[in-house]
Amino acid sequence: MAGDRQVELSEALALGPGWRHACHALLYAPDPRKLFGRIPLRFAVLMQMRFDGRLGFPGGFVDRQDSSLEDGLNRELREELGDAVSAFRVERSDYRSSHLATRQRVVAHFYAKRLTPEQLQAVEARAPQAKDHGLEVLGLVRVPLYVLRDGVGGLPAFLENSFIGAAREQLLEALQGLELLDPGTIANLKIPVSK
Repeated sequence: MAGDRQVELSEALALGPGWRHACHALLYAPDPRKLFGRIPLRFAVLMQMRFDGRLGFPGGFVDRQDSSLEDGLNRELREELGDAVSAFRVERSDYRSSHLATRQRVVAHFYAKRLTPEQLQAVEARAPQAKDHGLEVLGLVRVPLYVLRDGVGGLPAFLENSFIGAAREQLLEALQGLELLDPGTIANLKIPVSK
């Protein structure tokens, strides 16, 4: 999102009626398992393949009938992920950041919600029955939170994909801010995280 900037939520909410608000959520849960019996997974983090072939987070535009950003986000999550999301609600306390896309007059609000492993597995299992599955959403994907011995496989290779808008930056900020990676992993990847 070249030329865009991060803003405080209060500034974003004070923008006039010519601006649209979109809300997206990173859903994650602890995962104590090990890949090949030796590589700690630590957490399961969900993203989705979008209709345009880019990776992004579930969510979408807030409509006039939505009484809050979070109501719009939770509605979009039900449409894209199905009825398993009724077991939790994304709240204002899950809010992380807002980015302005000035040219498009869109504010992208980002949230992160910690789920139980059972809740996350239910979302993955029931997402194919969601209203938007196969249309807006082509499928869910877990983010690999490790680096393989070759230094390329895992997270570095995943980050080479095409992401929508600020999704890549939001992912990296959340992985670091929520401490979902081993300490130093992002620094070892030599990937700058925008603030």
